[in-house]
Amino acid sequence: MKSIFIVFDQGFYHQVLEILYINHHVRGFTSWERVLGRGSKTGEPHYGTHAWPSLNGAILTVVPDEKVKPILEDLKALDATSDVMGIRAFVWNIEDGM
Repeated sequence: MKSIFIVFDQGFYHQVLEILYINHHVRGFTSWERVLGRGSKTGEPHYGTHAWPSLNGAILTVVPDEKVKPILEDLKALDATSDVMGIRAFVWNIEDGM
């Protein structure tokens, strides 16, 4: 099992859910609606302030190993649709669960 932590511009929320649920039949996830931060590459800050009003969202899901690559490919394709809004995804091994 792997966990995928996805951070994205809030404008991508429904598309990310569609990728997980519709495209890959991933039902379970945890979502954070209001995530502040700044990307390490070229992204502008997302602070929810007057100067930097945009915000990020984040989703954490745990999936079987074989689902990771196709999900990441779909997220990468979504990321390529906008030069302004971004998506980053990070994958971790899951040791155990209940």
